Amino acid sequence: MLGAQALAVGLVVALLTLLVWKLVHDEGSGIPSALARGEQPPAPAFTLPRLDRKGTLSLAELRGKAVVINFWASWCAPCKEEAPVLEAAWREHRDEGLVVLGVDFNDLRSDALGFMEREGITYPVVYDRDGALVAKYGAVGVPETFFVDRRGRLVGKRIAGAVNAREEFMRDFEEGVRLALGS
Repeated sequence: MLGAQALAVGLVVALLTLLVWKLVHDEGSGIPSALARGEQPPAPAFTLPRLDRKGTLSLAELRGKAVVINFWASWCAPCKEEAPVLEAAWREHRDEGLVVLGVDFNDLRSDALGFMEREGITYPVVYDRDGALVAKYGAVGVPETFFVDRRGRLVGKRIAGAVNAREEFMRDFEEGVRLALGS
């Protein structure tokens, strides 16, 4: 019994070490680093099943629109806190060509649908069950938010956390929306 517990603790320590190493080395995607340097890399393409209705949605279908991509999950408390801010941005700017796009991942479809209903989410939401799109963007957790301009390039700062968690994040969010719309 003691051996099994030691093995379990060792496995947890190894996984935590791997996570910290990945965060420090930003493996898999150079997008967060490029954005931190002020670059505007192309947004990774995707086609994913929709949660808000039947069918799929691709980034190519949104070309010519400004896009806020928000990675979230139903079990994420900060995601719940930021949902009203994202919904308000969608309602305020959609006539200007802004699309707020929710990307639910590492979640059960039924839980995600319940979250959307409880939080009153009306913007498009896609389902990235296994996190393949999360990896393409270099996201490491939820919530994380990225901004895509009308040319399909990432602009502004990546927000790693709820967009309304800190004043700095709200400024970055408003600036990201402005940059995406301004292209």
